[in-house]
Amino acid sequence: MRDYLKFTILLLVAVAILWFFGRNLDWPAVSESLRRADPWYLTAATLIISLGYLLRAVRWKVLLAPITPSSLRELFATTTVGFSAIFLIGRMGEIVRPMWLPMRDRRVRPSAALVTLGLERVFDLAALVCFFSINLLWFTPQPGRESEFLFLEWAGFLLLAGVVIGFVGLIAFQRVSQPVIDWTERVTTRSWIPTRLQAILLSVLRQLAAALAILRDWRETLWVTFWTIVLWFAISIPTWFVLLAFGLPLTFSDSLFIMGFATVSSVVPTPGGAAGAFHTATAGSLLFLKTDITTEVAAAVAISMHLVYFVPALFFGLYYFIRGDISVERFRSLLSSENAQKEINSDSPDFA
Repeated sequence: MRDYLKFTILLLVAVAILWFFGRNLDWPAVSESLRRADPWYLTAATLIISLGYLLRAVRWKVLLAPITPSSLRELFATTTVGFSAIFLIGRMGEIVRPMWLPMRDRRVRPSAALVTLGLERVFDLAALVCFFSINLLWFTPQPGRESEFLFLEWAGFLLLAGVVIGFVGLIAFQRVSQPVIDWTERVTTRSWIPTRLQAILLSVLRQLAAALAILRDWRETLWVTFWTIVLWFAISIPTWFVLLAFGLPLTFSDSLFIMGFATVSSVVPTPGGAAGAFHTATAGSLLFLKTDITTEVAAAVAISMHLVYFVPALFFGLYYFIRGDISVERFRSLLSSENAQKEINSDSPDFA
């Protein structure tokens, strides 16, 4: 009941934001803008975004390599199923990927999938901040928006500094992981701390240390960085193509600016792939860049960009879900506390 209540509240929030987004729009004008969009640019953008899911699977395989071998085919299927779940039920769908992959590839444990997905988010955040912040160095704001741009510039550079500090912290943890884990094990042996909680915490630390071993190997770090950069180009180029589809006089640099706002807004945990928040942030960034763009055109661009970002994952995800051989009982077993305890106890302590 609590999960259903949370979903209902988030759905109502999404509806409220969508209402705010479209309350003053001339919807016939929005529809006309959508009809005039160049279908070739939109098709190219959709195909490149589809390639992006394959790039995510390739990078995930590299991240899992220090822990366990994995199947690229199953990683791709899991990635699309996971993003489909995020689109349908919001950020609560994040749990699908670390649970689905072990059902498809028994070599990968849920904790290993969860920890590497956490690292994936770290690299994604670092790439997004770098793309956004470095782009600000030669970005020219519209006349009259200099003060707002100065604020964004400072925020971008502070985020960049935070990313650097975060990576330094991860590298430091990896180097001293064994003493940290030993200390955590001693501290959590208190009688008032549940044994299961201690086992989960130690398992996560061990898997994190194993996954972070990639930072000790410059070749593996280079590969993860390479695939992350390629992936975000596979997101930024479709963003630009959507803008071109509407004939907007915007540059690739402008598309990076818009991509930053659109991607950050997508973390809002509402169903429909951050429905409402995504549209509002994307349209708002467009109006910030070009004051001569109408709100209806900005809304049409936001709607198209949202569909380009999420529909390919929904298509592939539903295909793999329907064609898959995953039983509901198996999925529930993975989520059960008994199986979780068994999985945790079988974790390999190989994090050196």
